[in-house]
Amino acid sequence: MNIHRRGNIDRRQSRGKLTPGLPIWVWPLRELLRTNDLVLISFIESLLESAHFDYFVADRHMSAVEGSLGFLPRRILVVEEDFAPARRLLSDAGLAAELRDE
Repeated sequence: MNIHRRGNIDRRQSRGKLTPGLPIWVWPLRELLRTNDLVLISFIESLLESAHFDYFVADRHMSAVEGSLGFLPRRILVVEEDFAPARRLLSDAGLAAELRDE
């Protein structure tokens, strides 16, 4: 699984909000958006990484299953506690129209 995390130190351990040591896919995740646009996904990944948000791109490898037709959208998920700041980041970057409704 391609989970994007910030370094070796888990910031959630210091906050005590989530159980330390659990992998990201066990934490509550929320969907920011879903799209087939690979350039948009790359841009959003770059924004999230530069702002140090943990994120996961779901269904990235489904194109192998679907026959590389590109009709299954990829979903960008963030940890629940980062959802509002990540939405704000993407809105500030001019991507408000792409975001999923809350």
